[in-house]
Amino acid sequence: MGIESDGHRQEQWSAEGFSQMNDSEAHATEGTKFSSRFDEGAMKRLVVFGMMVLMAGVVSVHAQMKLGHVSTEAVMKQLPDAQDAQKQLDALTAGWQDDLNKMQADWKKKFEEYDKKKLIMTDQRRADTERELRELDQKMAEFRNQKFGQNGELFAKQNELMKPVQDRVFKAIQEVALEEGYDYVFDKSGEILLMYTNIKYDLTEKVLAKLKVTTRTNVK
Repeated sequence: MGIESDGHRQEQWSAEGFSQMNDSEAHATEGTKFSSRFDEGAMKRLVVFGMMVLMAGVVSVHAQMKLGHVSTEAVMKQLPDAQDAQKQLDALTAGWQDDLNKMQADWKKKFEEYDKKKLIMTDQRRADTERELRELDQKMAEFRNQKFGQNGELFAKQNELMKPVQDRVFKAIQEVALEEGYDYVFDKSGEILLMYTNIKYDLTEKVLAKLKVTTRTNVK
């Protein structure tokens, strides 16, 4: 059951060993950066927002409803706590990525040696080498999942470092909203899709002030 006996076996090994190499950096940074995506979830949020606007119009017949918006993405980018947490996550990710790269290099070296000598190997030696390659491949997959998987160490560390910062931001938003008398405050970073916003209702600067952060540039 050697690699050479199967016309596609070598390609299979190559695919197994390297199919996820190009994705490893994507896994490494997954969930550590802020982004907005126009997907089905965003469409649903847009519908919800539209319903809220309609509701606001109905309620405004009896009382004026005050709506505001804030960019949590802009707040997090200027918050020292968030920056420090991101640096820790980046350093941790880089170390794990180096370990994964070494394992991939070892697999590649072993496969290339096998590929050169497979024709003169004994059946037993060929079977042993193939087993070792499979074990190395499995080891890489387990390491990748352990570090970068959905419930991996990166996810846990991100929650540990970022959640306290996010809680502080949420508390500041609540305080600003209460002090300014807002009925609803939306996050324009992507949680609620806003097609238009009036700058005079942007509470981002006030939230940063509440967090005692000096802005470097004007937040848009």
